[in-house]
Amino acid sequence: MNFFDRLHDRIRTVDSVVSVGLDPDQSRLPDHLAEHDLPRWAFNRRIIDATHEHAAVYKPNAAFYEDSDGWRALDETIAYAHGKDVPVLLDAKRADIGNTTRQYAQLLEKADAITVNPYMGRDSLQPFLSNEEAGVFVLCRTSNPGGSDIQDLELETGEPVYERVAALADLWNENDNVGLVVGATKPEELEDLREQVPDLPFLVPGVGAQGGDAEAAVEYGLADGVGLVNSSRGIIFAGEDDGEEFAKASGQAAKRLKKRLNQYRD
Repeated sequence: MNFFDRLHDRIRTVDSVVSVGLDPDQSRLPDHLAEHDLPRWAFNRRIIDATHEHAAVYKPNAAFYEDSDGWRALDETIAYAHGKDVPVLLDAKRADIGNTTRQYAQLLEKADAITVNPYMGRDSLQPFLSNEEAGVFVLCRTSNPGGSDIQDLELETGEPVYERVAALADLWNENDNVGLVVGATKPEELEDLREQVPDLPFLVPGVGAQGGDAEAAVEYGLADGVGLVNSSRGIIFAGEDDGEEFAKASGQAAKRLKKRLNQYRD
């Protein structure tokens, strides 16, 4: 089975489309974890223990692991998530040319899916797209304020850049392994993109700390019931002031988000 088949089964098993972002900002980790050899791994393990019953996927962001101890922590995190039968989507936003992008694509030997940046075109993504078993989420419409600087630019056809990206991603989906990253902060754009590409699952960030529209994220983010709605800080740091009991609040936050999103699922 490819990634989206496996994700479909996971969503049905836990009745959840929640993506838990594992972004262990070292400045916010509980003090008592500092004594561990790999504090980020120790933190993630406790978060996974508390949230796995509600997680369709875990989404570690590579930016929080890009040092020697960080890569070790990420390896342990991915293995542990897999041990809980939860797939892992690496938020890396990678793409480059030639041999460089082939090296980046080796990240899929560990993770089940990855986010990629389409700015350099199809050839920069080909090593990812050709991996039939992996999921490839193409950045399309992001939730940050500056996303409009490029994504909203109007082409000669009259369409904005982000709509062209969606159309291209649909063409690149020859192996049924492509999804889109579409932020939840502009629900009307979510709706328009869903009409344009009815078969591509969306990864929808911005519902947690960024206050995106949960109803729109579910209504337009899922394709035949498959898609993901991500929360990172809103879950993993829910118990930031709770000391050694921090993970309990994370589990409760993940459960609340699942319940909130499930109100809008068919």
